Amino acid sequence: METPLVVIAGRPNVGKSSLFNRLVGRRQALVADQPGLTRDRQDAVCTLGGRLVRIADTAGLEEAPPESLSGRMRAGAASILEQADLIVFVVDARAGILPPDAHFGTWLRRLGRPVLLVANKTEGRAGYNNALDAYTLGLGEPLSVSAEHGEGISHLMSTIAEMLPAPAAPEEGSEHADVTDGLKPLRLVILGRPNAGKSTLVNRLLGEDRMLTGPEPGITRDAITLPLHDADGRSYQLVDTAGLRRRARVQDDVEKLSTGASINAMRFAEVVVLVVDAADGLHDQDLQIARLVEREGRAMVVALNKWDAVEDRDATRKAVADRLERSLAQLKGIPVVTLSAVTGANVAKLLPAVRAVHDTWNKRIATSALNRWFEDAISQHPPPAVQGRRLKLRYITQANARPPTFVVFGTRAEATPEDYRRYLVNALREVFVLPGTPIRLDFRGTVNPFSDKG
Repeated sequence: METPLVVIAGRPNVGKSSLFNRLVGRRQALVADQPGLTRDRQDAVCTLGGRLVRIADTAGLEEAPPESLSGRMRAGAASILEQADLIVFVVDARAGILPPDAHFGTWLRRLGRPVLLVANKTEGRAGYNNALDAYTLGLGEPLSVSAEHGEGISHLMSTIAEMLPAPAAPEEGSEHADVTDGLKPLRLVILGRPNAGKSTLVNRLLGEDRMLTGPEPGITRDAITLPLHDADGRSYQLVDTAGLRRRARVQDDVEKLSTGASINAMRFAEVVVLVVDAADGLHDQDLQIARLVEREGRAMVVALNKWDAVEDRDATRKAVADRLERSLAQLKGIPVVTLSAVTGANVAKLLPAVRAVHDTWNKRIATSALNRWFEDAISQHPPPAVQGRRLKLRYITQANARPPTFVVFGTRAEATPEDYRRYLVNALREVFVLPGTPIRLDFRGTVNPFSDKG
C-alpha cells in the first residue's frame, strides 16, 4: 500500500518551508526571510493524526518563461501536484490575498485534486482578519495557522489526516510485502564545488529529472534526501547538496545556510562521492572538501564528471592521480571513477565503487592477524628512540570500524613520532587492503606498576 502524498504549494515567501518543518517535526528545509529560497522539492515521511504520510515542500509558484529558472521550478512543482492525494495551498494572511494567490487558486481547482486552504501568519488581530479574505479564492474555509509560532498546527495535522483517502485494506497474503532485507539504507552524500554536475549525476542515478539542473551555478540550495535502489536491490539514502565554495567567498546569508546544510549532511554520511569537473581539473577547493571528509572519518569515492568533454584523457587521469597521491596521502588509494552524468557513460560503475569502499570502511581485522603483521612491521623498521630512550610498542588491536580505528599499546607509546605513525598507517593500508578510507591509529602508553613506589 502506497503512502498518501501531501503537497504544500503556494506563491513564494508564504511560509511553506516553515510549515513543512512543523509538520515533519524537524528543521529539514532551509528557512529564511527571502522569497524563492526553496528550489528543489523536499520530501519526508511522518505521522499525522495517526496516518503515515509523505509530505512534499515545493518551490514557490510564479509565472515565468518555461526556459527560465523560475519556469523550471514551477514545472517541477506542477509535476508533483498532479500526483498529490491532497494539496495544502498556503497563503500569507499578513500580506492578504494577492493576484498570484487568486491565479494559482484557480489553476489548482482545475487540477481536480483535493485542496486544503491554509492561511499562514495569522498571529495577531490583523492576520486573523485577513485570513477571512481567503474565502474569496473559492477553495472552502481557510484553516488559520502560524507556522513560526506553532499555532494551529495540531488542528492542521488532524484535518490533513481526515481529508486523505481511507487506507486500503491489505490484500490477503500481503502482510510481508513491504518487508525489506532488514538492512539500513547506505547513506550516500554527493559533494563538490558549484556546477560540477552533482544534480545531473543524481538525476542519472535516479533515472528521472528529480533535481533542478541548468547552466546557472548554485541552483541547488537545500540538502535533498532521496531513496535509491540499485539493480541488485540494495537501498541507498542519496543526498544531493549545494556546491561548496571557499569560505572567504561565501558572503550571502542564503549561501551560508546552504553550505551549513551540505556540511551537516556530510557529517551523517557513510560514503561521500566527491564530484569533480574533469574538464576543469582538480582544484584546491576539491582537495579542501576531501580533507574535510577525511577529518569526519567518512569513506570517499572521487567521480570525475564531464569525462566526455576531456580531450587528453590519459594526461588528465595521470594529473589527477598524481595530485591525489601528493596532496591526499591520508586517503591513499581512493577510488576514482571517470563518468559523464549527461550521457550516462560509466555511471553504472559508480555504485559498485561506493559499495566496495563502504565494505572497506566497515572492515574488521582479527587481532591475531593484526599482531602478526605488527611484529613484522616493527622488526623490519623498529620504532625510533625518543629523548635517548627506545620506544617499546607491544601489541595492537582494532577498537572500532566506520572508519577502521586501531590502538597500539606499549611503553611510552604516546610519544611515537608522527613519521613512524604514518609508516604504520601506510603499512596497515597496504597489507590489509584499506584504500579510500580514513584510518585512525591511536597510541596508548602502558603504566609500570612499580614506578613511584618507595
